[in-house]
Amino acid sequence: MSNDSVTTPRRTSPARAGADGRGFRGDIQGLRAIAVLVVIGAHAVVPGLTGGFVGVDIFFVVSGFLITQLIVTGIRRENGFSLGGFYARRARRIVPAASLVLVVTVVASIIYFNFIDALDATRDALWAAFFAANIRFGTQGVDYFALEDSASPLQHYWSLAVEEQFYIVWPLLVAAVVWVTRRRRSPGSAPVGALLAVALIGGAVSFGWSVHRTAVEPTAAYFSTLTRAWELAVGAVVALLVVAGRTISRRGLTEPLALLGLAGIVYSVVTYDESMAFPGYEAALPVLSAAALLIAGAHHRSRPTISRLLGAPPLRRVGDWSYSLYLWHWPLIVIPQVALGRTLSPTETLIAVLLTFQFGYLTYQFVEQPFRTVRFWRPQGRGLVLYPLSLVLVLPVVAGGHVVAERLGAERGNDPAVSASAFGVRGDEVLGLVRASVIAGRNGTAIPSDLTPDLINLNDDVADVGECNYQAPARPVCRRGDVTSDKVIVVTGDSHARAWIPAFEQIAQEAGYATYYFVKQQCTAAFVDPGRLGSGDPWPECEQFHDWVVDQVATLQPELMVVATSPPPTGVYDDDGLLLRNNDDVAENVAVGFDDMFDAYLPLVDRMVLLADVPRLPEEPGACLAAKGADLGDCMFPPTSWSERNRLISEDAAERAGVPAINPTPWLCAEGLCPVVVGSTIAYRDRGHISAARAGELWIPLGIELGLLGEPERPRARVRAEESD
Repeated sequence: MSNDSVTTPRRTSPARAGADGRGFRGDIQGLRAIAVLVVIGAHAVVPGLTGGFVGVDIFFVVSGFLITQLIVTGIRRENGFSLGGFYARRARRIVPAASLVLVVTVVASIIYFNFIDALDATRDALWAAFFAANIRFGTQGVDYFALEDSASPLQHYWSLAVEEQFYIVWPLLVAAVVWVTRRRRSPGSAPVGALLAVALIGGAVSFGWSVHRTAVEPTAAYFSTLTRAWELAVGAVVALLVVAGRTISRRGLTEPLALLGLAGIVYSVVTYDESMAFPGYEAALPVLSAAALLIAGAHHRSRPTISRLLGAPPLRRVGDWSYSLYLWHWPLIVIPQVALGRTLSPTETLIAVLLTFQFGYLTYQFVEQPFRTVRFWRPQGRGLVLYPLSLVLVLPVVAGGHVVAERLGAERGNDPAVSASAFGVRGDEVLGLVRASVIAGRNGTAIPSDLTPDLINLNDDVADVGECNYQAPARPVCRRGDVTSDKVIVVTGDSHARAWIPAFEQIAQEAGYATYYFVKQQCTAAFVDPGRLGSGDPWPECEQFHDWVVDQVATLQPELMVVATSPPPTGVYDDDGLLLRNNDDVAENVAVGFDDMFDAYLPLVDRMVLLADVPRLPEEPGACLAAKGADLGDCMFPPTSWSERNRLISEDAAERAGVPAINPTPWLCAEGLCPVVVGSTIAYRDRGHISAARAGELWIPLGIELGLLGEPERPRARVRAEESD
C-alpha cells in the first residue's frame, strides 16, 4: 500500500526508460487508483463491488514490481546495493502517514468507543506500530470465540504489515544474491537471472502453501505473509523481466493482454465476495491480471489504450493519494459504525468516503510529500531514525489510551449484586435468582459494581480444554475429572458444549467420574455436513471428527454421554453437494442429522442425555454492559426465535430416540427475558455462549438433572418449562 516511487533519475532517456521499465509510468499510478477505489467501494458496501478486497492483492503485485525495479536499477547505477539507504527511503515514505493515522485512530477510539472496544483498539495499535498487525488478526481469526467482536478500526494495517515484512526479507535476499554472484558479474550489472530464480521458487512455494493453508484455515491464511508472499513475488518477477528488457514491443500483443488484465480485475471485483476462502488459488486471477497490465504497459512504443487511460491525470492523482486514502478509509467507516452500534446509512457512508478523500489529500500533501522531498530527511541516518522516532510518538499514545480505557472499565461504586430476597422472590435458589434479575432489569436497577468475570476480562472467559483443542489437526485424548475413577462421562458437541466444561468438571469430581470432552468449535454434533466457517466451503474435517468420536466412544463405553450443540452457523451441504443456507432447509437437515447421531451413539453407551442449546441473545452482552449509562434493563433481551426453534428441533429428535433432554433456559431466562447479569455474574460471554463463570455456578442443578447428584423427587430428565413462567 505504500506510495513507492515510479521514477528514476532524469538522465534516463525516454526510449530507454520505456524499454527497460525505468522512467515515469502513469499507468501504474492509475492501477493503484483502481485498487484503492475498489477497496473503499467494497468497504462502503457499494453495489457491484463485493470483491473489492482484491484491490489489496493488486497493491501487493504493484509493490513487488516497484520495489524490485528500484533495487535492481539501483544496483546497476551504483554497482552495489545499500540496505541502509533502502530502509531509509522506506521509512520516509511509509512511517509518517502510518503513524499519524495510528495516533488519530487510537485517540478517536478512546473518545467514541466503549472501554472494551477501546482496549482492543489499543492492543491492535501496539501490533500495528511494530508492523505485525497481520499476526495479531490472524491469531484472532482462528479463535471462534472472537468472531462476534466489533471490527477493529486498525484491521486494515494487516496488509501494511505484510508489505513491511516483505520489505525486510526481500532486500536481504537480494543482498545475499548480490554477494554470492559478485565475482561472476561485470561492474554495473545486476544478477537478474539469479534473482528471477529466487523469486520464482519462493513464489511457487508460497502459492502452494497459500492454497493448502486457505483450505485448512482460511481466516488465518487471509492475513498471513507466507500465503501472500507469492503475490509480491509475481510483481518482482515482472519487474525483473522488464528490467532485463523482456518487454512486449508489438501493439498486437499488448492490446489484448491489457484488455485481459482489466477484464480479470473487473470480473474479480464484481463476482468475488467475502464468503470465499481467500487467498488460495482464487487470488491468482486478480494477481495475474495486475501483472498483465504491468507488463503490457512496460514498453513505451507499444503501450496499449488501456495503459494510456490508466495514466489519465485524474487516476494518476488518486494513485498519488492511494496510500493515505487506504490508511484513512477504514477507521472513518468503522469508528462511526462501532460507536453507533449499527451499519452506516448511505448518507453517512458517503460522508465517510468524502472525508477519506479530504484527509487523504491533506496527508499526502502535508505529511507524505514533505518527508519524501524535504532535504533535511534525505541523509540516510535521519531516514533510519525516523521509525524509532515514530515509536516515541505512537507508543505513549497507545499506552495512555490503554490506561484510560482500563480506568473507564474499572469496577467503581457500591452498586450491590441482585439477590432473590431483595426482590421478594422465594423458592428454588437458582431459578429464583434468575427471576429476581429479570425484575431488577425491569426496574432499571444499576449494574452491580463487582461483576464476575470482570467485564474487561469477559472475552477471555472461555472454558479450558487443555491439550485437547481439536481445532488443531492432532487429536489427543485427555482424561479429566476424577482421573482415578472407572466410571466415564463423555461430552461431545461444538463450542457450546465446551462452554459447559466448568460445570462438568465439578460434577465429575463430586460424583466420581472421569471425563472426556470431544468438542470441536463450529462442528455441530448433529451428523450433518456443515460449511466451513466464514467461507461456506466444504469442511470434511467435521465429518472426520464425528467418525473419530464414534470410535472413541466405542472404545471408552461411557456410563453417560452428554450432547450439547448449536446449529451450524454457515449452513449445511445436502446429498447433492449444494450448500443450504435457508433456515427451513437447514432445520430439516439438522433434524435428520440428530436422528443419525443418536442412532450411532446409543448402542455404544449405557445412558445418553441431550443438553439443549442455551438461548441466543440478539445483542452483544459485553458491549451493552460497557455502554455509558447502561442499567440492567438495557442489558436484558428476549432470546432469538431462531435459537428457540433449533432447541425444539434437537429436543424433538431426542424424544424420537428416547433420549432425555435438559432445557437450560430456566437457568438463564425467566418470563421470556434473558438478563445478561444474573446476580452479579455475567451469564453470557457473547451472544451465543454461556460464560465459564455462569457454567461453573450451574454445576449443582445440572448434576441433579443428569441424575449424578442428589435424589430429587421431580423428574431428572428435563427442567420443566413451566418453572420459567
